Amino acid sequence: MNTCKNCNEPVNGNYCPNCGQPAKLERIDRHYIIQEVRGLLFADKGFVYTIKKILISPGKSVRRFITEDRYRFVKPITFLFLTSIIYALVSNLFDISDEYIQITVEGSAVADFLNWAFENLGYLNLIICFLVAFWLKIFFKQTGYNLFEIFIFFCFALGITMLMYSIAVIIQAVTDLKLMQFSSTIGMIYLVWAIGQFFDRKRVATYIKAFLSYVLGVLTLAILIIAVILIELAIRH
Repeated sequence: MNTCKNCNEPVNGNYCPNCGQPAKLERIDRHYIIQEVRGLLFADKGFVYTIKKILISPGKSVRRFITEDRYRFVKPITFLFLTSIIYALVSNLFDISDEYIQITVEGSAVADFLNWAFENLGYLNLIICFLVAFWLKIFFKQTGYNLFEIFIFFCFALGITMLMYSIAVIIQAVTDLKLMQFSSTIGMIYLVWAIGQFFDRKRVATYIKAFLSYVLGVLTLAILIIAVILIELAIRH
């Protein structure tokens, strides 16, 4: 009798009766790689499917993810990190990040933070998601969603904006059109619209609360950043 290498449960057949792990793992070869790529890009699930659904119908799609089907979607934090990595790679490839870092005094605490932000964009976006989710929970406390459900919704939505920014970077690099500021506005509009779709798309007040939650989340992050910078400056002097 074989023993499952994942949970040490006795295995009689081809799969572990406890965790579902195959009794014998297939060798990693080109077929394995092809299956992995297909799993990521397949039309009915994976990365492309997640992008399509969150872009077109964010509210309905995330509600479905929460209550019905989590198999077809990329996990929200993974999705946010993947899209953040895509944006970081694209912006570094076309040297977009230098435009933001050069506006500060070299070696200053602000420049240090901007360097950290571009190098750790996924973690920064997680912080933003939590802060915005916190304010959304306050404004929409009677909707029945808990803080973590709102958090994963915003991870999906912010991931889409990262892809929007990536596309803007590429277009800007190819055409010399200054699209980054414009894309930031489009991204904010999308986030507000997505929040409205998630909670109650029929009420104007929902979109006002969505905008306020987003602004307050960003302001909270700014206050935290300023506090950290002031503390660092105080320590240096």
